[in-house]
Amino acid sequence: MPETGSWQVRWQSAQRSARAAGDAALRRWRAAPRRTRQTWRLTAVSAATGLAVAGGAVAVSGPWDAGQRTAERAAAAGSGSGSGGERHGASTDPVRSAPPVLSALGGSAPGGPGRAGAPLPTGAGLAEVLAPLLKDPALGPLRTASVRDVAAGREVFGVRADEPATPASTVKLAVAVAALSALGPDHRIATTVVDGTGKSGKSGKSGKAGQAGEARDGGDTGDTGKHRIILVGGGDPTLTARAPKPGPAADRPANLRTLAEDTARALKQRGTTTVTLGYDASAYSGPDQHPIGPNENIAPVSALMADEARLDDSEFGTAPRDAAPAVAAARAFAGQLRERGITVDGDPAAAHAPRQAGEIATVRSLPLAALVERMLTHSDNDIAEGLARQTAIAAGKPASFAGAGTAVRDALAARHLPLTGAVFADGSGLDRDDRVSAGLLSRLLLDASSDRHPELRSVVTGLPVAGFTGTLSGRYPDKSSGAGTVRAKTGTLTGVNTLAGTVVDADGRQLVFAFMTSGTTDPQGAQKALDTLASAVAECGCR
Repeated sequence: MPETGSWQVRWQSAQRSARAAGDAALRRWRAAPRRTRQTWRLTAVSAATGLAVAGGAVAVSGPWDAGQRTAERAAAAGSGSGSGGERHGASTDPVRSAPPVLSALGGSAPGGPGRAGAPLPTGAGLAEVLAPLLKDPALGPLRTASVRDVAAGREVFGVRADEPATPASTVKLAVAVAALSALGPDHRIATTVVDGTGKSGKSGKSGKAGQAGEARDGGDTGDTGKHRIILVGGGDPTLTARAPKPGPAADRPANLRTLAEDTARALKQRGTTTVTLGYDASAYSGPDQHPIGPNENIAPVSALMADEARLDDSEFGTAPRDAAPAVAAARAFAGQLRERGITVDGDPAAAHAPRQAGEIATVRSLPLAALVERMLTHSDNDIAEGLARQTAIAAGKPASFAGAGTAVRDALAARHLPLTGAVFADGSGLDRDDRVSAGLLSRLLLDASSDRHPELRSVVTGLPVAGFTGTLSGRYPDKSSGAGTVRAKTGTLTGVNTLAGTVVDADGRQLVFAFMTSGTTDPQGAQKALDTLASAVAECGCR
């Protein structure tokens, strides 16, 4: 055996000293009064937050990383101008790094002994802290709450937790869990070009036609010549026609440019350079217009669209939308074919692909888990409606507002979730007829936070980080105790404010929470009151 060098002796000595110091610090932490521990924890969080803000330009990720750094997701997995609707005008500032959130994803709080080994908060302790905050006059007459302990798997505090209320965008948590349950986190949505030669058949159930050019009546309305091709939308709400951004190809959404390139190559190999183009958006049925009407928060729901039918260069938030997404996507695709040497005769026409049509080229979306993350981080209404319909397709139900609502409910019922009084009128939460309880929201988050359900993990990793990402980037000032430690889905409609997410308390215990209020008249005041409630759960070692 080789002789131990002097540097090794010094290293071993340093290791022993570090372990001794760590053990002493842990003993001081456990022996300190609860309020002292809270002060230490808040000081550490504030310091980490300050460092994160200063280094915000470092290691930022784009929206297709769902606003989360790859390291955050790996750490999480390792731990087991329209009107009438919600405006998700999320900040477009670069995402700031949030070190404290890594503990909230499944580890312990700074200095804590671990989420399962930490003391369990009591209902009385939580009530002492939260009950006065629920009396804030900025909240509306309906105030409901539910806080659950992840390790224990049970509710430790509740106020009217079983009472259904309008969830606004927190209903997206239900859609996310339903879609992941029905399809799995690795599912990808295909957009395909097929050979349209010959008589077209009715492929699937037909629905009522939506906007002009979105024909769904089951008939091929265009030329059926021998060089006819059909662009078939599978319902990918993240399909893009824009030039790819720098970065790994595996992290990019499906692109019409790629599809056109592959299609042109295949056609040329067949000796074909002139085609007519049809497009098939019949995978979805029923009305395509959301009940709120034309609105900058959401495009007409179509199985074929590019860039969410946005008429500007935005990627999330409100934007003017094209009234006929499938037509716009088909025209964009025709333009891409022409750029690649394929002549497209005439304008694209609505069609149904033949049942046994030969595939020419296909692109597929990012995995469903990535779509869920983007949907939750930016409260993306178009993705939400798309995933609700994908859930319906998986269940063999009509891919309409009604069919999607039934499919979402059925998927959640299969998980034995509390659905009394629940109504899923849409997938985005823009419909005021939606109803869920705070108890259901906290149960959804409980399942997603549990090591027993890794298929749901993207529900947690997709949650906005307070003060840093998505719809929480403009909330929780830098010095707020909740900044960087609260992860939560927001919900906002006129008179409705909700917040549901996950925290690690002062003792290192992981908790999930849901707070809902209706009848509010001061939106900013209501949001601040909900943020204060979530911060209080994070600060609390409530026993």
